[in-house]
Amino acid sequence: MRKENLKILLRRFGTLYSKELDINLKNKKKEEIFKWFLASILFGARISETIAKNTYKAFEKYNLLTPQKILEAGWNFLVNPIMREGGYVRYDEKTSNKCLKISKALIEKYNNDLNKIEKISKDSKDLEEKIQEFYGVGPTTTRIFLRELRGIWKKADPDIGKFTKLAARKLKLPKTLSGLKKYWQKHKIKNYDFLNFEVALLRIGKNFYHKKKKPNL
Repeated sequence: MRKENLKILLRRFGTLYSKELDINLKNKKKEEIFKWFLASILFGARISETIAKNTYKAFEKYNLLTPQKILEAGWNFLVNPIMREGGYVRYDEKTSNKCLKISKALIEKYNNDLNKIEKISKDSKDLEEKIQEFYGVGPTTTRIFLRELRGIWKKADPDIGKFTKLAARKLKLPKTLSGLKKYWQKHKIKNYDFLNFEVALLRIGKNFYHKKKKPNL
């Protein structure tokens, strides 16, 4: 890929999802980490990114961005108005239940601090396994959550998913995480980092998968 095309790719598709939601992961504050975990849970269902973002904004609107606030709100309030306002109707009851159980477990087991999970994990694989101990959290949600913590949490290093691999194949880039990291080190662009590159490929892969055409870079 030519350097100018890489710049276009990053500019058009490389904004982090957490940044779009005004979540600051770099400061590592437990409040910000939890916000992103909540968003990752919403993104993790088979539902559009727009609906997931709108539902997160509904949590934000009603100031339900901590485990305590979510538990205080209760199941009925999460289903309506939160999920309904966000358009998260298909999985509203299931995801509301998930948010409550996860919030309760996080308070009881980790004293309301996801950073503690990273600290006690032996390595990246162990970290992923511990994240998946939360009720209803599978590999997809785990990958979403840890992807944007790459470089922030030392042990956050999830493998790339199918959309990223699809984009890499279509753009004739390496199709493995290690290969993409090496490619980035060789071709990196100022003011961007690997996270931006990875997210850009993810978005392009989704674009190609759903529209069946190569994005015009």
